[in-house]
Amino acid sequence: MKKIIYPIILVGFLLYILIMPEEAVSAATLGLNLWYEKMLPTLLPFSILSYILIHSGILDGFARAVHRLLKHVFPVSSVGIYPLTAGLLFGFPMGSKITADLVAAGKMTREEGQRLFCICNNISPVFISSYILSDCLNRPDLQGKSCLILYMPPLILYMLQNGRRKFTTPLETPALSGKSLKKTTSMSFQIIDAGIMNGFETLAKLGGYIILFAILAQMTALLPLPHPILKCLLIGFTEITNGISYTAGQNMDFRITYPLMMAYTAFGGLSGFAQTASMVKECHFSMTPYFFMKVFQTTAAFLLALLLVC
Repeated sequence: MKKIIYPIILVGFLLYILIMPEEAVSAATLGLNLWYEKMLPTLLPFSILSYILIHSGILDGFARAVHRLLKHVFPVSSVGIYPLTAGLLFGFPMGSKITADLVAAGKMTREEGQRLFCICNNISPVFISSYILSDCLNRPDLQGKSCLILYMPPLILYMLQNGRRKFTTPLETPALSGKSLKKTTSMSFQIIDAGIMNGFETLAKLGGYIILFAILAQMTALLPLPHPILKCLLIGFTEITNGISYTAGQNMDFRITYPLMMAYTAFGGLSGFAQTASMVKECHFSMTPYFFMKVFQTTAAFLLALLLVC
């Protein structure tokens, strides 16, 4: 199937760029601006600092201290506290990247990484409050409720699935990794240089995906669909920024617009799925549980938002 689908998609991209070059350039420009103005200044410093924290060992002691307070509330290891918190605060796709980095560094078991990256890879509260609620909906008063709608369902499901499970780190059980890790911290320019290069590589990948899916979203907008909601759904589940903007411009009833936007945001779009797969490919995480978690989040977010505005 892949041998058929991929060539069709690539040929479609090429034909669109050749036949409608102005529209393709416009879409690519929008994607590039989104990457340059929103993602690069916010995610690049955090990506660099995360790499340094993980590989220098500075994070370990702080994570163990916080874990003493949360281990009775949330089923996660000491190192799992960091991607869980960062994924919620700083947004997609840092949760999946940090989880993959911790597994690659031997500080988190692959089992916990597989489970954890499914719930800690969400859109940041800043994007929700500034772009969705303020810029597109002019309803900043819904920030608290929107965060609960988007973040609580996956956290509750994770707790129900893993409430009795006790996750440990390779440091606590060396047999899991086949080697013992020293509790040391080490800061050097080599680690800083590696963090900078890792950060730029990560953001370059994300920029490429954003541009490609911005073009794809523009292509879907040209499809002759019979109802505007169908076009909103197609664009929104392809790339959320374009989908949210397009939905906001349709002047539909708020009782429809808001649940649709919450559904797009919970799912993250096909662009988000591709970016996440790129972040975790070195750890060989299965994307199937991630997909079903996003389907659950999407359904829960849509229904909760629908109940909120009715």
